[in-house]
Amino acid sequence: MTMTQDPRLARAQYNQDAILSASPGRLLTMLFDRLMLDLQRAEAAQSEQDWNRASGYLIHAQDIVAELAGTLDVERWDGGQNLLAIYLFSSTKLVSANVEHSIERTREVIAIMEPLRQTWHEAAAIVAQQSIAQHAGTGTGDLGFA
Repeated sequence: MTMTQDPRLARAQYNQDAILSASPGRLLTMLFDRLMLDLQRAEAAQSEQDWNRASGYLIHAQDIVAELAGTLDVERWDGGQNLLAIYLFSSTKLVSANVEHSIERTREVIAIMEPLRQTWHEAAAIVAQQSIAQHAGTGTGDLGFA
C-alpha cells in the first residue's frame, strides 16, 4: 500500500530537518536569508499599499532580528556591542515601518541588513572550509569514523 503525504507537510518536515541538522553558521545564514525575504516581501506589499500583508512580514522580520539580538554573545568579540546596536536600531526601524506604513524605513533596514547577510555568508563559508581542511588527511569524517 502506497502512502501519500500532503506536499506542504513534506516540505515542512524537510525544512524542520534542515534546521535541526544545520551548523550554527548555517542557522545564522538561514535566519538572515529569511529576514531578507520577509523584508523584500514587506517592501512589495507596502508598494501595493497592502498594509495587512506588509505587517505580517514586518512582524516576522522583527521576530528574526529579536532572535539575532537575543542570541548574540556580545562578550565574545570586540564588535559584539556594535552589532547589537545595529540589531536594536533595525528593530526600532521595523516597528516604525509597520506603524507608520513607511516603505522608506523598510528600505533602510534592507540597506543595513543585506551587507550583514552577505558578510555572514562569507564567514560561514570560511569556517566550513577551515573545518574541511582540519579533517583532511585524518581518514575520519565528522563523526570520527571513515
